[in-house]
Amino acid sequence: QVQLVESGGGLVQAGGSLRLSCSASASGRSTMANYMAWYRQTPGKERELVASIAPSGTTTYADSVKGRFTISKDIRKNTLYLQMDRVNVEDTAVYYCYAHKGVPYWGQGTQVTVSS
Repeated sequence: QVQLVESGGGLVQAGGSLRLSCSASASGRSTMANYMAWYRQTPGKERELVASIAPSGTTTYADSVKGRFTISKDIRKNTLYLQMDRVNVEDTAVYYCYAHKGVPYWGQGTQVTVSS
């Protein structure tokens, strides 16, 4: 069983920065070696992929965050990160950590609110 715990969400002004963290427990090191991603969801909308990182380290980004967000991982710390720079009000959402280790695993989510 894999447990993912997000942290780092909160209130930030437009144009500011925020860093989200996702700590993987229970065989965390092997979890970090799998496909991991950040998703986000706003009320009434489907959960959308924000950024992903493959086992090879290859990263992908949604067009809406490309050039502003950076996904990375620290295998020694069993932690996935999402560095969010130059945020705007459209980035307001609950952000979820995702890992695929045979089956999908989700964190509980962390709220990010961007004020104008």
